[in-house]
Parts: sequence; structure tokens; C-alpha cells
Amino acid sequence: MTHATILPHPSVANTVQTNDVRIVKDANGLDYLEIDNRHAIAKIALQGAHVMHWQPKTTAEPVLWLSSNARYVEARSIRGGVPICWPWFGAHPTDSSYCPHGFARVIPWQLVKSCKLPNGTTRLLLEMTQTEVAKKQLSYPFQLTLEITIGNYLRLEMTTKNLANHPFMIGEAFHTYFNVSDVKNTHVTGLENLVYSDKVEGYVRNVQHGPLKFDGEFDRVYINSDEDCIIRDSGFKRAIRVAKSGSNTTVIWSPGAERVAQMADMGEPDEWRKMLCVESANAMENSVTIFPNETHTMVTEYSLELL
Repeated sequence: MTHATILPHPSVANTVQTNDVRIVKDANGLDYLEIDNRHAIAKIALQGAHVMHWQPKTTAEPVLWLSSNARYVEARSIRGGVPICWPWFGAHPTDSSYCPHGFARVIPWQLVKSCKLPNGTTRLLLEMTQTEVAKKQLSYPFQLTLEITIGNYLRLEMTTKNLANHPFMIGEAFHTYFNVSDVKNTHVTGLENLVYSDKVEGYVRNVQHGPLKFDGEFDRVYINSDEDCIIRDSGFKRAIRVAKSGSNTTVIWSPGAERVAQMADMGEPDEWRKMLCVESANAMENSVTIFPNETHTMVTEYSLELL
């Protein structure tokens, strides 16, 4: 498996302000960005910098899955799209009362800049707001930004800057829910021969042999994984390529019927079959240490290929 080329961005000097972005507010007072350019449409919740929807105009089906029973309320995560896990992945290592998968996905973010690139794609720069909740759960100073590029591909570039006078460690993930025809119609390549930790089997470790196939609960963390993953979906006759850099972990999750029965925001009983999580991450022994005044950037890029 080879890497897809993730090209450097054009400089901001080569961009212009765009009218492709609207800010809207819902009945609960939450703010959203709606993007409609010549390549794609998208919707982003400013709470959590959460990409909820992305659909290139060349495809009839959205690329991201969003639960029909997702919650749109203050300080609660949205089920579907691309939740951001930061500054830890999973439960907090010492205090279980803290937000699972970190607080970045439930904290307000602000739009710093929106630009249109020469090819018609839209670029947004968002920054997490420093709230009291954030300061309580992470006492040392930091800056967290997310660049989102929306076109016939979706690119997410999250940068953590250490503003403290000592090193600190983070775990992180783009917890991406992909829209698939049915999990039984899909398989994932790009993780062959890698070691994984299997949550369903009590975190036992094993080695992946062959493509991944699904028809029930599946929850694995693949260690030292930096190559592309491809979700091949025979029902939609398309493949979704997940290319990344600055990420050495891949998490694959399909909840299965029994697990979904315990999750009120997962939609109708069989709706779970229409989604598959393939997450670009840094977790477990791939967690990242950032030294004072230095930055770490994790990039992932999603694109479609016809089968």
C-alpha cells in the first residue's frame, strides 16, 4: 500500500475572501457554517469544529454519516460526521469524570478566516475558544487550530501548540463516521500485517491478516499505522481513500446491534449498518509529546474513487 500525496497548501496570499460560507443559528442557539462551492456542499458546527456533512457534487450520496437521532445541544457531542477527540483518546487517564475523548468536541470554536482558493475550493481556519471547562480539564496553556479545506476532497489539519514552559503529551483523533451502503458490503485495506488492540476481546493484541470485513461489533486500535486506508463499498460502487500525515494510529469501529441498543443517539435499530468509523489518530503508545513553543500537526484527507 502506498501513500497518497498530500500536497502543501497554497499560501494565504494566493487566496481571496469567499461568499461561499454562511453562518446560521439553530433553535438551540448553536452556530453552524454552511459551505456551498462549485465542488461540494458541507456543514460544520462551531461547537466542536465538527464537520457534520460533506458531499462532493459528483456523488449522489454524502460521504459522512450523521445519525437521524443526533443531539444538537450545548456541551454534548454530535453523533456522526467528524468529532474531534483531543487532548486524550478514550477515557481520561486519571479522572473518569472528565469528558470521554477529551473536551475539544464540546467546546465552542470560532471562525478566524475563510478563503477561496484559485481552484474554487473553500478553506476555513477555526480556533478553539479558551473556556473555563477547557482550563479546568487542561490547566497548562495551549493553542488548538483546525484548517478545513472543502472541495472534491475534504482535508482536516489540526495543530496543537504548546504555550507552557514544560512538555505535555496528547492523544487525538478525527473520529470520522463514513456513510456506507451496508457494513456487510464494505471492506478496508491498508492495515495488513499491523498489530492491533481489540477492545471487543478485552484489549488483546494480535496481527491483522488480510482486509477487514464487518457484520457486527468491531473496535480495534491499529498501532504504528501511517499508510492510507481505503474503504471499498460494493453497494455504492465507490471507494473512500483516507490519507494522512502526523498520525500513527488508525481506529476502526462498527458498533453492532447489541451495542447500539444502549446508545440513544444512534438512530433507528439498523441505522448502524449504514456507517463505519475509520479514524486517523495518535493513541496508546503513539500519543504525542509536544515541547514548549513547538507544534504538532495531524492531517487527514478524504477523497472518492469509483469502483
